[in-house]
Amino acid sequence: MMVKLNTVKIDIIHLAFFLLFISCNHKDEPANNSGQTKQNLSYGDNPAQKMDYYPAVDQTKESKVMIMIHGGGWATGDKSDFDTNIVFLRTQLPDYAVFNLNYRLVTGSGNKFPTQENDISQAVEFIFNNRNQYHLSDKFVLLGASAGGHLALLQAYKHNSIVSPKAVVSFFGPTDLAALYDNPPTSEISDLLALALNGTPSTNPDLYEASSPVNYVKATSAPTILLQGGLDPLISPSQAYSLQLKLQSAGVVNQLVFYPNEGHGWVGADLVDSYTQILAFLRANVQ
Repeated sequence: MMVKLNTVKIDIIHLAFFLLFISCNHKDEPANNSGQTKQNLSYGDNPAQKMDYYPAVDQTKESKVMIMIHGGGWATGDKSDFDTNIVFLRTQLPDYAVFNLNYRLVTGSGNKFPTQENDISQAVEFIFNNRNQYHLSDKFVLLGASAGGHLALLQAYKHNSIVSPKAVVSFFGPTDLAALYDNPPTSEISDLLALALNGTPSTNPDLYEASSPVNYVKATSAPTILLQGGLDPLISPSQAYSLQLKLQSAGVVNQLVFYPNEGHGWVGADLVDSYTQILAFLRANVQ
């Protein structure tokens, strides 16, 4: 049976936020005459291995790269969940090309971990290998929400031999899957983890360890910004704090933005603040 996280809307972006934010920080998007948006580009042979490409608005030099990874508990969600984010990000970060990824979703009978992890790695490698075609630099940033935040962190820390990202952004992504299974805010989480990882930390300990970003932090890990709600009913704040301690111990540049009264996603002033924090972090750490 597929487990759906019905209790909370995981899509964190609300169109009203962008209308508010852009009206307060209005900057006309320059005309883009040297590159076209491309929908549903294949980065692999599976029909789910698709991505959307948005060229940098400013193409006077090689573009930085923003890779976006949607949430949905590894079992639901779609790259279209991030469509309104991209409108905003291209306005505020005109020197970035954006790649918005889909990946194979967990089902009751297939696509167990590390399928999703492998898909993200394959997509990142595809983008890097085709960087000349898209006029890209080697300055990659990963951004994900919820399950996508987990995959972004795992890619940044574990799979960085070909592409070493300059920064990673995680909205309330899980960081230690065994700890999350053992101390779930809701039983749905344990059920979902058992489905995705084909067992429990007791029956499949190696996979839980291998799928947890917290286990791959080292001194050379990418600068990391974490955004977490204190009332999150799905991902305990302890997940973010555990990773932050590892990052601090390793001497990795990091920032934890904590919203004590928010849950698993937010809108309004706190979302405006989230993107203000993210933009400042990227401008400081992605040169």
